[in-house]
Amino acid sequence: MHYTFNVKIKIRRKLISLFLCLASLACLCSCSSSSPVSESQYLLDTVCDITIYDSSDAEGALEEGFAYIAECENLLSKTRDNSDVSRINSAAGQSVVVSDLTAEVIELALEYSELSDGAFDITMGGVIDLWDAAVDAPPSDADLTEALSHVSYKNIELDGNTVTLKDPETQLDLGGIGKGVIASKTAALLESLGVRSAIVNLGGNVVCIGQKSFFNKFKIGIMMPFSDNTQIVGYAELKDQTAVTSGVYERTVTLGGTEYHHIKDPATGYPSNSDITGATIVANASLSGDCDALSTICIILGSDKAVDLIESLDGFEALFILTDGQIVTTSEFSFTAT
Repeated sequence: MHYTFNVKIKIRRKLISLFLCLASLACLCSCSSSSPVSESQYLLDTVCDITIYDSSDAEGALEEGFAYIAECENLLSKTRDNSDVSRINSAAGQSVVVSDLTAEVIELALEYSELSDGAFDITMGGVIDLWDAAVDAPPSDADLTEALSHVSYKNIELDGNTVTLKDPETQLDLGGIGKGVIASKTAALLESLGVRSAIVNLGGNVVCIGQKSFFNKFKIGIMMPFSDNTQIVGYAELKDQTAVTSGVYERTVTLGGTEYHHIKDPATGYPSNSDITGATIVANASLSGDCDALSTICIILGSDKAVDLIESLDGFEALFILTDGQIVTTSEFSFTAT
């Protein structure tokens, strides 16, 4: 009888343990499978989406998240009169004290300018202004040559939070890196507010907080170039990661009967002319700014140099869609074709 009693106790304890495990699992699944809460706003010159799958206060987190993005735009946009970037550009070479965010973005940009030997350069503001102002024809060669004479990341002096442009006519534009940094920082803010599962998408700069459910990672589609956002070539599965996609198909303008895309080569002032039409870079969720810069660099460099570059960096993987439709990936890029 004593033996039987012990067996019953052991069985009962195992059943209780199993019940508790199943209850915990059910709780996790129910938390992350509840209806997502989503919002879109037009900020940073693009559509910004935040979708929250698991949070104790999703509505409050959305409000704070978008307020933070708007605050960042007010600091980094070169078209806002009182932004840090506008104050730098209008200072004619005088020193300007900027926010921690602006200093951080500029410092990161300078690192990638050095890494790419100038293929990435945030002093392209004057060149970009010429293209933005063009109506019937592209900028003249003379105007581009003049604008390019003021393009060099080496014109930027950064001392703590103080920025000085050694060439008073140099103009900054943080459009190639700012959204990525903001995306990572927005995700970090949401996590600090108790968000456990979410996607932040700032116009192609995607950051995943956690994963979609207890069993499933987020599936991030990779767009087929020139398909008007109707087709994907496949998807990557992400957890606590970022995926940044840049493509020559994203923003174009037709001038003088020729179509021009928005990714400009600092060496020529014209749109880049490589064999890459789309570049997707994946890394840890905190590195969306790095991925933003790298996606632009890779399109300018072309596939051979781009693969070598990404393979040389720890923690980054990439997928490139070439002009002939071929898909090239780095060695560890996890991708499911459709």
